[in-house]
Amino acid sequence: MKKIEMRVPVVEMDGDEMTRVIWRLIKSRLIEPFVDLKTDYYDLGLKNRDATDDKITVQSALAVKKYGVAVKCATITPNAQRVEEYGLKKAWPSPNGTIRRILDGTVFRAPITVKGITPYVGGWTSPIVIARHAYGDIYNAAELPASSGEKAYLVITDKTGAEIKRKLIHDFSDGDGVVQGMHNLDASITSFAECCLAYALENRLSVMFGAKDTVSKTYDGRFKEIFNSVYEKKYKTAFGAAGISFLYTLIDDAVARVMRGNGGLLWVCKNYDGDVMSDMVATAYGSLGLMSSVLVSPDGKYEFEAAHGTVTRHYYKHLNGEETSTNPIATIWAWTGALKKRGELDGNNELVNFAVGLENAALRTMESGFLTSDLIPLFKNGDIEPVKLNTEEFLNKIAKNLV
Repeated sequence: MKKIEMRVPVVEMDGDEMTRVIWRLIKSRLIEPFVDLKTDYYDLGLKNRDATDDKITVQSALAVKKYGVAVKCATITPNAQRVEEYGLKKAWPSPNGTIRRILDGTVFRAPITVKGITPYVGGWTSPIVIARHAYGDIYNAAELPASSGEKAYLVITDKTGAEIKRKLIHDFSDGDGVVQGMHNLDASITSFAECCLAYALENRLSVMFGAKDTVSKTYDGRFKEIFNSVYEKKYKTAFGAAGISFLYTLIDDAVARVMRGNGGLLWVCKNYDGDVMSDMVATAYGSLGLMSSVLVSPDGKYEFEAAHGTVTRHYYKHLNGEETSTNPIATIWAWTGALKKRGELDGNNELVNFAVGLENAALRTMESGFLTSDLIPLFKNGDIEPVKLNTEEFLNKIAKNLV
């Protein structure tokens, strides 16, 4: 069988732990037998990030700017425990945060719906897509401990260092504490608004954006102001013609509206809110392993990723020679998303059709009752009795359905 040719590579960002194991299995069993796979490879495993002083992460992001499409495996963001466990030089920053900062993109996450997997929230009959700002907030924050008797100020200087503004954050006369300072950029917020509203218009989805401008009058207020301005000037008429709407509301009201709604909307979130709410939405639709994720930059670069962690517990079972039943669907969708986009950009219909076929094979496998352990309790599809498969058995079953 002649393999499908690729003219331009995708940027491949390898990762950590169990997802790294699954990554190799997906390539060897579901892609490379059918596609003459071309990638520009970067090892973002924690040990290699440490060995390169994290320069490899920056290099991978710049490669996305060059080639336009990337696929990323889940990676570890080390805390103090991980620094000791891996013998690291320091607690390196989140690779996702670094890549998102360089690309200045928006993360769109959507549940992968499977017949027989019923959402925990009974009223959600249509998918909810999360749009997460991928710049700033606590992910690019500066933090310091403060000792009793010290004072913390927010200070702004001009370009020479001369102080312009000063505001007391807190007087720590009553005891030790901690201080955090975060920022955002008007240009990034504007591109975020443009990406979200354009995505909603293309996909005919109403938009709901929630922040907390009643409390954060300046910071969150800037998000509200820019979103409303972009909508009014560029999208209001087109939204009306498409029969969709845009609503800004407080984040707590947005959560209430989502919980009592039936889905079928684009829920726009600031960076931290999107991090939390995307996991909530994915779990409510069935599993963290059933969610697609793509970072879209303002200049049309795409980075597809698995929207979950490295599955540490399963990894240590794997190292001990024990059987695992890890859900690989989100990682498969990262690969299919990247291959579809590469095919679309290159006019390579064979590659697009292969990626669609791989997704359909995975869906057929699950809908016929062959599942990983996380999905077994959720599955109800007529009289079909679910069958639990380990990780490799599940991938092999998909491969058989693909042929």
